[in-house]
Amino acid sequence: MPADFASPAPRINAIATAVPDCDVHERYTEWAASQLDDERKAKLFRRMESRGGISHRYSVLTGGDAAMDFGSFYKRGDEPGTRARMERYAAHAPDLAMQAIAGLPSTEGITHIVIASCTGFLAPGLDQIIARRLGLSTGVERVSIGFMGCYAGVTLLRTAAHIVRSDPWARALAVSVELCSLHLQQSDNIESLLAMGQFADGAAAVIVSAQGEGLGLGKGLSLALEESDELITWTIGDSGFVMHLSGEVPGKLAEALDDASVCNAIMGDDPPVAWAVHPGGRSVLDAVERGLSLDPAALSASRSVLDTFGNMSSATVLFVLEKLAPDKPETGIALAFGPGLAMEGLRFGWVTGDA
Repeated sequence: MPADFASPAPRINAIATAVPDCDVHERYTEWAASQLDDERKAKLFRRMESRGGISHRYSVLTGGDAAMDFGSFYKRGDEPGTRARMERYAAHAPDLAMQAIAGLPSTEGITHIVIASCTGFLAPGLDQIIARRLGLSTGVERVSIGFMGCYAGVTLLRTAAHIVRSDPWARALAVSVELCSLHLQQSDNIESLLAMGQFADGAAAVIVSAQGEGLGLGKGLSLALEESDELITWTIGDSGFVMHLSGEVPGKLAEALDDASVCNAIMGDDPPVAWAVHPGGRSVLDAVERGLSLDPAALSASRSVLDTFGNMSSATVLFVLEKLAPDKPETGIALAFGPGLAMEGLRFGWVTGDA
């Protein structure tokens, strides 16, 4: 059993992911570029967007809405209000969550549900909706984690692990679902358009228990950088949730990770074999690689997820773990970044049924 793991260690027994059918990446690029009246700026935007390390992003929007045609959800001059966006969230988030859950081998014996989502609100919440659709006991214990942003995927796993540590017979279903495409904003600012051009929709579901083999979940790590609270913000406005992602984030992140105390806290006594780093953008992954002096291949799983799916907020780190799990890594660490600027981490490593 890896160091820093309780016995019996909480572990991910199964993990499954899902994305909607509609790939909107190329159409977004044209929609965003059309908002820049200066053709030189539009060309610059397209060039920078093409270097972002993303080939595909998926959205629950379909048909003309996904194409961003006139009269669609994002028609020019008439942005959808927060209510309209939340109606779409309520209509699509449960279905996408259930699509991910359907990929799990079994949901029998679930005692707890933990939900993470920062792109929408509804009540009764996703926790109750999912429990009802799965036919779970009305007494199943439920926890909802909201509005934490991209690092909530790590918090989701830590919460499920804490539940299992407190009750070794617990079987927790942890689900992240994010519909980032519901919060696009009209803008003539290249930095804002590039930031929005990273985000996509996706869901992930995991089973966490203290039985069987799987990715053991160990010690957590939290860090909030001083004087960085304006670098990443997520504000509820009249036209949805407005993301601000400063271009200073990669530099600040690399500087923080280069600090000896931070680096030692992440690396521990032995450097992890596997890295599940939230792909918050190509520049963020480059900053982590540079700040921690990692081999370029160390973040290959994260770069692959970014290329194939984009940044799905809290669900994304779970997509990375799904790619790493088949290799049964002996040791690893998951890292994710979000509003603050803050970082959440969690050690993991393969454990057998008797660990």
